[in-house]
Amino acid sequence: MDRIAGWRVTAGVAALTLIVSGLVIVNGLLTQAAVGWGFIPALASGTGVLPIGIATLPVWLTPLSATLVHGGWAHLALNLVMLVYCGQQAERTLGPVSIAILYVVGAYAAAGGQWLQGPAADVPMIGASGAISAVVAAYALLYGRRHKGVSELGHALWLGAAWIGIQLLIGLAGMGGVTVAVGAHIGGFLAGLLLTRPLLMWHYRRA
Repeated sequence: MDRIAGWRVTAGVAALTLIVSGLVIVNGLLTQAAVGWGFIPALASGTGVLPIGIATLPVWLTPLSATLVHGGWAHLALNLVMLVYCGQQAERTLGPVSIAILYVVGAYAAAGGQWLQGPAADVPMIGASGAISAVVAAYALLYGRRHKGVSELGHALWLGAAWIGIQLLIGLAGMGGVTVAVGAHIGGFLAGLLLTRPLLMWHYRRA
């Protein structure tokens, strides 16, 4: 219990995501959840049309609710593995409040990146990988090993490219159940790169 207490926010987010996504998948509610809870760029632009017969959340909430919906077990499993692996280490360094801020801002930055990629797109963006990209960036900056000729930022960019590449491979293999939102991954990752140092300094000033 003491070990989990050191990364309770990460553990809580992972557990909530597993429960909600698992229930959606098992009960065959993916279409309803994707449309009702997913982030739809066209709706954010004011050009989309609300679907008939499906209850939808306010657009401003959907960047967060979208993180709780996944297109299949492979999509969910990959995201949870990366969240737990990178998140628990980043949280022990940044603290629970900072990791929560990083995750939430990452989710909104991911939605922003996806919106910039296609403001008129009417396909829902679902999955936590955009928010997790911010956590992956923090992990890379905090724990990346320096190699000759490779800076911490360089290491972080390599890890970010690998993370997006793995997502693309799973999407191409048809295992993820969704189209990979590249704009969301980039948006979340950039948010992580920009926020990690300020959050680290803020955390230690509060300690």
